Amino acid sequence: MAWMMLSLCVSYLLLILALKANAGEDRLSFKSKCLGFKPQAHISKSVVLNRLEYVPTGTNLTFPDNDASCSRPSQIVTGDLCRVALYVPTSKQSGFHYELWLPETWNGRTLATGNGGLDGCIKYEDIAYGFGTNNGHNGTSGAAFYQNEDVVIDFSWRALHTSVEVGRKLTPLFYERELGKSYYIGCSLGGRQGIDNADKFPTDFDGIVAGSPAVDFNSLYSWRATFFTITGDTASPDYISPDTWKTTIHNEVLRQCDYIDGVNDGIIEDPRLCHIDTQQLLCGYNNSTSTDCLSAAQVQKVKTIFDDYLWPNGTVLYPRMNPGSELLAADGLYSGKAYGPSADWFKYVILGEPSWDPTTYTVDDALLAVQKNPADIDTWPSSLAAFQDQGGKIITYHGQQDQQISSLNSIRFWERLAAEVDYDLDKMDAYYRLFRIPGMNHCGSGPGAWTVGQGGSPSSYGIPFDKDHNVLAAVVDWVEKGVAPDEIVGSKFVGDSVAGGIMYQHRHCRYPYRSTYSGDGDPLDIESWHCVNFGGY
Repeated sequence: MAWMMLSLCVSYLLLILALKANAGEDRLSFKSKCLGFKPQAHISKSVVLNRLEYVPTGTNLTFPDNDASCSRPSQIVTGDLCRVALYVPTSKQSGFHYELWLPETWNGRTLATGNGGLDGCIKYEDIAYGFGTNNGHNGTSGAAFYQNEDVVIDFSWRALHTSVEVGRKLTPLFYERELGKSYYIGCSLGGRQGIDNADKFPTDFDGIVAGSPAVDFNSLYSWRATFFTITGDTASPDYISPDTWKTTIHNEVLRQCDYIDGVNDGIIEDPRLCHIDTQQLLCGYNNSTSTDCLSAAQVQKVKTIFDDYLWPNGTVLYPRMNPGSELLAADGLYSGKAYGPSADWFKYVILGEPSWDPTTYTVDDALLAVQKNPADIDTWPSSLAAFQDQGGKIITYHGQQDQQISSLNSIRFWERLAAEVDYDLDKMDAYYRLFRIPGMNHCGSGPGAWTVGQGGSPSSYGIPFDKDHNVLAAVVDWVEKGVAPDEIVGSKFVGDSVAGGIMYQHRHCRYPYRSTYSGDGDPLDIESWHCVNFGGY
């Protein structure tokens, strides 16, 4: 029955020390220990052991049961480990698949990872990066949510929290030693999961890295649903083609906003300072004879996209899109098609109507989503005091060119938390730090110095694992040494390939500080930029 509904896939691995395991007898001993482990004897009888195997370094593990939409058919294992795969029921009609990867050499830390969109796909690349947990159904569709509240609960919070509980029980039994500090890293939906877990279960993790967090989840999915109603389909008379977005519109965005920071580099350093005058795109504007322009109806579409999405009373439902993000949004949210995850969320969860037509979306649907708030998924707390009180630390980061989630929403959330402590920067800095990454798209990539150690991408292996360059290492030092990060150095590789070497690095500042060009010196020299508190909150 659970397979017919939702199979939440959960993986959990332990942070690997940079130590080499002894060959020969030690390896054979670890293998025997692995194959002799009986995890099902220590947890609920309803839990099913799907796999127990010793996996040596270099093995290319394949995952034939993974839905093809996950695009993760295999993963090379980077260290000798004991793989434990379980199915953990959470109700009569829901459950999750869980992977516990136990390395031969372990430093006592644990860390979980999240996912993105409505995905139910284990992020094996993050497991290879070191460790991970992922709650989600098998595949990227939201159809499994339909008429199954337990599946939505698992997706919202239960699978992640339960996976932590199972890991905490099994891991010390396997190693016969106590657990050390516990960490989490995730981006997008995964960022939301981390913050939601800090709110609901403040003792689960000591440190959290939450990238591009999908907080205010229901409003985010409503905002995304609006784009199809704005752009129209590709046959609409005033439809704006992807090519026009990437050339005419993007060029005008850069013309108006690129040099605000004093450098023409194709990167908008701070989207808060960029307010596009869309009238300058209008054919005939200021007596221009250029044909590289838009009609009045098209200009209105662009204006609507670059304006905040408002409730009827004028308050912000969700912040405006990041200027510069049109390079990728042109083929995504602006492509003349309904955004799949938003359509699925409304079809299968909010409205319960699989035949719902996304072109009929209105702000009334957004209101219904907020009112229903299925499985308390919204993730919009005004305080994380319980997490802070137990010593928890959160590093969050957001690409300023994000084409999926407005980076302005991360500032909006920071300000929401700050309001509860009377905007006392010292109190915010004590447990929550937001780093803005100019020129970074959604969770990674882009023209900027975007590599900051966010998960298991190849670029993460090309930078030092230290507090200055890597967000995960930074939160570990903050938790274990009390050294909080004021800056994170981002790296840009030539052609985004580690093999090409580092093109340049950039200083990313914690909010409300802004990376500011000195006015002279090479803009690609990190010493030409400094963090300045502009008091913008």
